[in-house]
Amino acid sequence: MSERPLWRGTLRLALVSCRIALLSARQERNNLHFNMINPKTGNRIRNEAVDAETGKEVQRSELVRGFEVEKGQYVLLSDEDFDNARVESSHTLSIGKFVAAADVGPLYFDTSYYLVPDDDEGADVYAVLRDALAESRMMALSRLVLFRRERAVGILPLGRGLVLHTLHEQGDLRASEDAFDAVPKAKPDKEMVKLARQLIKRQEAGFDPADTEDRYENKLREVIEARRQGKPPEPEPDEAPDKGNVIDLMAALRDSLKQRAAAKPKKAEAKPGAKPAARRKRA
Repeated sequence: MSERPLWRGTLRLALVSCRIALLSARQERNNLHFNMINPKTGNRIRNEAVDAETGKEVQRSELVRGFEVEKGQYVLLSDEDFDNARVESSHTLSIGKFVAAADVGPLYFDTSYYLVPDDDEGADVYAVLRDALAESRMMALSRLVLFRRERAVGILPLGRGLVLHTLHEQGDLRASEDAFDAVPKAKPDKEMVKLARQLIKRQEAGFDPADTEDRYENKLREVIEARRQGKPPEPEPDEAPDKGNVIDLMAALRDSLKQRAAAKPKKAEAKPGAKPAARRKRA
């Protein structure tokens, strides 16, 4: 594998096991990174590690981790201390149970990783688990120590491989009732729901990864390039906010459906005796 694994260990299912490695599913693309600049000099500001009491600068290589037990009192921990805290899930990914993948809500999903075989000997165990999960539509649950923290993880099939998702703990998630408490309990008119479903159907399409593109960053790059060339950036026209309430929701939904229907290009009808137009060859 070309990328350096974040974690190496053993995947264990009952009495069978295989060596596995964990790869980040997210790659660092050419994102915009900014520095803090002193506008008077044009120089970059340097962040320094400074002792909070003496005010003296400290080399980052000399720093250690500490846990505050009382106000201003810390227990210092070395790398050896962290190694001594290892548990089984530090090196072994033991599958404890299987649950229906549809039962795990999207709020529980945190970070995704590719789970790949680390040698050829256990490839058959890996493939059997992958296909069994795909056919049963189940998720394998386990635990894994990653970045000095044990995380609950879920394993799902993806194409020829497996994907491991770290899962949030229940205590990390706010109760949905707290967020939705102010949502009105009144049921909407069935006819309006029907119209909304028709609107959804009109705009239905397959997922395109381009739908997730960061348009703000693209526009910001244009602004940066304009500044670099000494040109004033062209502002986007502001959309006037709709401050009025929709008085007739039924009419608004119907108008939306009419607009969607009008936006669809109509097929040109062939004239009698006319020859079909030649198809353009794609470049």
